[in-house]
This record gives sequence, C-alpha cells and structure tokens, in this order.
Amino acid sequence: MTTAQAATRVFEEVAVGDQLPEVRLPLTVYRLVMAAGSNRDFNSIHHNSEYARSTGAEEMYANTSFLMSSWERLVRDWAGPGARLRAIRGFRMRSFNYVGDTMRVLGEVTATRRDGQDGVVEVTVRCENSSGVTVGPGVVEVVLPTGGEDER
Repeated sequence: MTTAQAATRVFEEVAVGDQLPEVRLPLTVYRLVMAAGSNRDFNSIHHNSEYARSTGAEEMYANTSFLMSSWERLVRDWAGPGARLRAIRGFRMRSFNYVGDTMRVLGEVTATRRDGQDGVVEVTVRCENSSGVTVGPGVVEVVLPTGGEDER
C-alpha cells in the first residue's frame, strides 16, 4: 500500500489548484493482455499486434475499461479508502494508448463544494503519452469525509 492510500484525505485539506500525484503506467503486452482478459474485452485490437495493425492501428492498444480504471486509480490513490467516487464525466478518447508507450494519468482539483454533509471535490483528469493528451480531459467527482470544520 502506498502512502497516498494509507489515510483518507479530509475535505477541509483540499484546495482548488491542488495537483494529484501522477500515475505512470508502462503499457506492456502483459499489462494490456491481462486488462483485456480481466474485463472480458476479447477484441483482438487489445491483445494482438498483427490484428491491430491490420485495422490501421500502429499497434495493439489499451481498452476503454483499462483507461477509465486508470482515472479511478489516480483519484483513489490520492483520496484514500474512505472516499467515495460519485461520477466520472467527460471521458472521451482522443487517440490510442499503444503498447510500448508509457501513459501518464494527471489530475488537478478544479472545484470543491458542500452537498449537505458531504464534501464534494471535482478533479479534472487526463491521460497523456508521448504523443500528448489521449483521453479527456474529464471530471471525476469524489466525496471526501469532512472534519466538521468550516471550508477554507
């Protein structure tokens, strides 16, 4: 367990502009094959280079579930186990994340608000690789526990 996962972040400790620690994911054949199998996406474009190239792609590439889960991982690692993801919005693929590249998942706190007793944080997230932005930007909305103090 990483340090980021050890404790739950509290709403009052979060400020607009906070940068989340990036997640770097080397896109190996093993990782893409395991991801495709784990979410039962058996389309050959996600685990067979020759087939992917026959469709016009440069190489096999990460599937939607893998990419979306990378957004969730970024926010969960930062927020901690007591946080609750409420929504993912604006997730859109711009280009492929090919095997052999390293994908970076980046996030920034862009809004905070109270919703009753909940502390709601909006994190703008995107994926990048050596070609630039590949997925997003979009928003992950997460509910953090509150410490009972006033917002800063």
